[in-house]
Amino acid sequence: MLAVVTDLRIPRDRSDDYSAEAIGARQEFLAAATGADQPHMRHFSLDPQTLPGNIENFLGVAQVPVGLAGPLLVNGEHAQGEFLVPLATTEGTLVASYSRGMKLFREAGGITTTVLDDKMQRAPVFSFESAREARAFGEWLTEHFDEVAAAAETTTTTGKLLEIQQFSVSKLLYTRFNYSTGDAAGQNMTGKATFAACAWIKLNYPGELHFVLEGQFATDKKTSVVNMLHTRGKRVVAEATLPADLVLKHLNVSTDKLFAARLKGQLGSIMSVTNNNGNHSANGITAIFIATGQDVANVAESSALYGFTELLPNGDLYVSVTLPSLIIATYGGGTGLATQREGLEIMDCYGAGKARKLAEIIAATVLAGELSLGAAVVAEEWVQAHDDLGRNRP
Repeated sequence: MLAVVTDLRIPRDRSDDYSAEAIGARQEFLAAATGADQPHMRHFSLDPQTLPGNIENFLGVAQVPVGLAGPLLVNGEHAQGEFLVPLATTEGTLVASYSRGMKLFREAGGITTTVLDDKMQRAPVFSFESAREARAFGEWLTEHFDEVAAAAETTTTTGKLLEIQQFSVSKLLYTRFNYSTGDAAGQNMTGKATFAACAWIKLNYPGELHFVLEGQFATDKKTSVVNMLHTRGKRVVAEATLPADLVLKHLNVSTDKLFAARLKGQLGSIMSVTNNNGNHSANGITAIFIATGQDVANVAESSALYGFTELLPNGDLYVSVTLPSLIIATYGGGTGLATQREGLEIMDCYGAGKARKLAEIIAATVLAGELSLGAAVVAEEWVQAHDDLGRNRP
């Protein structure tokens, strides 16, 4: 509950809002306004002068425990070898479960990873007086793609407009401007580039049109079928074949029981209309996102997952996950802040040319966690594991 104060306005310093004085003024203001002290939140090792562009009204930090999972053996095109994976979480059993899955896959020869696609969107909607006018504009847009792309790319040195998908309905034309964005996640980049493209279109199209820069068809920070089918961010697969004896040794369950449970889970996922048919992809993805400075709200899209399992004739188990909309960065945003950069450097994933490497490591981590949790449920170890490792009560 807020205490009664004379002027309940958060202190700001227009000349330097990240100075020690400005930060101290906000800390004292908060203590006076709420009556609560923040002895831990107030103390930090990062340089506040690195924060402009990342946060406003800076007060302090939220310290989230970071644990190491691994080693994770990845046979990727960009990530090759063993990796220790930082997971920032407050959920007991999480790091242990992922490490268990990683151990099994390491003994089985590792996880193969493949990036299938890589693009980021902005999705303007164009409106007209009739469906025929919308159709005519779509034809014009296709004919003038090169000019539109040139206008978009004047705003960025790394982004490239790859294609413009068109989806017509009524007298509206919804579009998806698909870009490559290098090692940045690219939402801001694509927004600026698409605005420039739409300005050029507005100026050069011979007919009348109106547009809204985002028609909610990019489904930014929301799960959607369109992005699962057409990709948003990185589309990456992690797969492996597990010998039956290794599965029984490490997970205390047979491959045929795992596969039978998988079929039941498939039906449950269909009935409940989830964004994936896995167990808990958001857990590992969120923990890595927090540890490495990703935009955590992108977990809404990034946790989408297609899981596929096959019981082979000899009893071995083929397992895979496809992440169709994994939105990550190794450069820009929060990735360059002090502790977040350290998290990326643990995996040699900070900076230019590392985004696809990080995508492969995340996908492999997700696969390890999916199998470990699924096996714990089938082996009836799930509840006991949380009792043993996940009960932290004051």
